[in-house]
Amino acid sequence: MSVLDRFRLDGDTAIVTGGNRGIGKAIATGMAEVGANVVIANRTPESGQEAAAEIAEQTGSETVAITADVTDEAEVQTLVRETVDRFGSLDVLVNNAGVAIHEPAEEKPLESWKKTLDINTTGAFVCAKYAGQEMIDSDGGVIINISSMSAFVANYPQRQVDYQASKGGLEGMKLQLASEWAEHGIRINNINPGYIETDILTDDEEMIETWQSEMLLDEFGTPEDIAPLAVYLASDASSYVTGSSFVIDGGYMVR
Repeated sequence: MSVLDRFRLDGDTAIVTGGNRGIGKAIATGMAEVGANVVIANRTPESGQEAAAEIAEQTGSETVAITADVTDEAEVQTLVRETVDRFGSLDVLVNNAGVAIHEPAEEKPLESWKKTLDINTTGAFVCAKYAGQEMIDSDGGVIINISSMSAFVANYPQRQVDYQASKGGLEGMKLQLASEWAEHGIRINNINPGYIETDILTDDEEMIETWQSEMLLDEFGTPEDIAPLAVYLASDASSYVTGSSFVIDGGYMVR
C-alpha cells in the first residue's frame, strides 16, 4: 500500500457535526474526497441539505444531512442510529459543532456559560458516547474533536472565559476517552485551530489587527487548512496516533 493509499477512507462512514459551514464543511468535503460516506449533522435542515448536496456533487461520495442538535441526547441517539441504518457502520465522528460568546467574565450571565459548555463540551461528549457505543460493538473507529489553541492560552483582547473552559474540557475528555477506549480499537485526537476565517470570528478591525500582530504568519487560516489534518487523523495513516492534540495556529503560540 502506498503512502497516499493510507489516507483513503473508501467504504468508511463519517459524521461531522456542524458540517454545514466553515471548518465542519471543509472537513466533510475532505472526508468525501478520499472516499468516505459523510453525514452532515446540524440544527437547520435547509443548510445541512444544501451542504450535503454540494459536497456530493463535488466529490461523487454519498453525502446526506441528518438534522440533530448536539445538546439533545435523544436527537444524538437518532443521528447515530440513522447513520448506521443507512450506511451499515459508523467509523469516524468529528465533533465540530461549537459556539463562542464574547462577554467579560465579571458580567457574563450564567446562561451564556451554560450554553457554551453545553454545546462545546457536553455536546461533544454525548456524540462521543453514542458513537463510541457503536464503535465498541464493531471494529473500532476514530473520534476527532475540534478543540482550539484556546485550550492552552488565554485569548486576548476578547473576553470568553466560558469558551476557554469548554475547550480545556475537550482536552481532558480526549485523554480519558483515549485511555478507556483503546482496548476497543477507538482512537481519540483533537485538532486545535487558531484564528481561522469563519463566522465565529469578530468583525472588529482593532481586534483583528491585534491577533495578526501576534502571529508568525500574518494572515488567518482557512477551513481548508484544517481539513487535511482531519483526513489524516481519520485514516490509517495515523493508526499509531491517539490521545494527541494538534495546533494549527499560524505560529500564534510560538511567542
